[in-house]
Amino acid sequence: MCKVPKAMSFCWTRSILMLLCVVSAQAALRAESSRRPNVLVILADDLGYGDLQCFNQGSEIPTPNLNQFAAEGMRFLDAHSPSTVCTPTRYSLLTGRMAFRTGYRGVFTGVGGPCLIEEGRLTLGAMMQNAGYRTAMSGKWHIGMTFFDANGAAINRGGLEAVQGVDFSKPSTDGPINRGFDNFFGTVCCPTTDWLYAYVVDDRIPVPPTAVVDRNSLPKHPWSFDCRPGVVAPDFDLEEVDMVFLEKSRAFIKNHAENHRDQPFFLFHSMQAVHLPSFPSQRFQGATGLGPHADFIVEMDHVVGELMSTLRETGLDQDTLVIFTSDNGPEVGTVIEMRERHQHDGAFPWRGMKRDNWEGGHRVPTLVRWPQVVKAGGSVNQTICLTDFFATLAELLGVPLRNDQAEDSFSFLPLLFGQDQPSVRPYTLHQTISLALAIRKGRWKYLNHRGSGGNSYARGRLAKYALPESQSSPEGQLYDLEADPGETKNLYEIHPELVKELQTILNLSIATGRSAPLRSSQQTKHPPAAIKSQLESEGSR
Repeated sequence: MCKVPKAMSFCWTRSILMLLCVVSAQAALRAESSRRPNVLVILADDLGYGDLQCFNQGSEIPTPNLNQFAAEGMRFLDAHSPSTVCTPTRYSLLTGRMAFRTGYRGVFTGVGGPCLIEEGRLTLGAMMQNAGYRTAMSGKWHIGMTFFDANGAAINRGGLEAVQGVDFSKPSTDGPINRGFDNFFGTVCCPTTDWLYAYVVDDRIPVPPTAVVDRNSLPKHPWSFDCRPGVVAPDFDLEEVDMVFLEKSRAFIKNHAENHRDQPFFLFHSMQAVHLPSFPSQRFQGATGLGPHADFIVEMDHVVGELMSTLRETGLDQDTLVIFTSDNGPEVGTVIEMRERHQHDGAFPWRGMKRDNWEGGHRVPTLVRWPQVVKAGGSVNQTICLTDFFATLAELLGVPLRNDQAEDSFSFLPLLFGQDQPSVRPYTLHQTISLALAIRKGRWKYLNHRGSGGNSYARGRLAKYALPESQSSPEGQLYDLEADPGETKNLYEIHPELVKELQTILNLSIATGRSAPLRSSQQTKHPPAAIKSQLESEGSR
């Protein structure tokens, strides 16, 4: 019999014990995870508050799946995107932090980068990963990805020449799978708008672009503009993008049900619909008789319905928390054309639209569905922001957040359980593409700038929507949203004390780098007792 030296025996024993501890910890995490809900976040693009029948009864565009979603879940009537345009909203949703704090102005195009989410910053995906979730994303990323040329130099800019200079055999180093997602299928920026028309799988583009887009072959109608003459991959059909994203998300859910049922998932489905150009899938063209943009809204509604059907078919429906929302208000061109041609108002009932700091630019339709937990058919009037998804899920999972994480995120978890409580948010910040800022506190909203902060209403097609300003042309705007939800009466000069108070709060938030209060080191690592008890009771059913 071969004798094992004592030192080696000790090492082997210690290694085995350490391995057993790791396995035990992983098993414990799995066991705890199995009692937690799956989470599906569906983000529509440029969808207005008035585009859905469940928020605008006057809309003639059918949205039966989202109507059903609202009937089975909860409507948030005062929900806001963190920004009035795409890139900063996505940054803020995934980090719980207002994007103006990065100093980045505008949105990414082409192969622009680097990733706006700083390396090392906790993201929603990473937090879910750390809590034992499988994480995946389908659709539009638009937060910046770094690509490289043949010499290994980073290409971080938009434009046709930049895209044509990419060596597609080299992986990107700062995309979704480097920021908290196990898997990614989607596009770098706006799928049918930007210079690169190709699908990214994890960190590579397996089917590179080979030709310049022939815009003469694309549909011609009032909503077909905003498509740059970039390069396109042979498997990229600009009219079928959302159907491709849908199939990837459905495949993920089905695979999870078959092979990973003992582990929860987090899926972020980020649509192209209903961003310009309005290129609905062939199966939806002409579906409404109200034009291609209305058809695109119907396709978007179909996508939501198919995702919900997949959850039901796989038996995951009752165990999944689903959040639906939009990244900002409706695009200028779609609003004007739909108002003039079909008497449909995607911004209804608010003033402004995409890019504007008025309500139409950032008040977005938001729905939450969680069977047996969220009361069906309910509605909430409290103000929330998409940054709040972060703290809400952290509280649900019992994840403590440091003070350098999710600095602008407040948990609205108790609202999902129907618990009465004071306002979730003491105040809410708003930003535009130009980094113009506004602050909302209760009924009062203060814009720290003249005009919309985004679009120009001085001339062109928007001029007819301009409201007369006072003779003195004040430096900012103050509105009482309770008495004047349409933001028609600027009270800046009438209530200087409120202007001073809100400006002081805004300045403090900028200086401290946060709007959420500092978190105690003794912060609870578990959901509140009442919520934990209800979760356990629901899990036993």
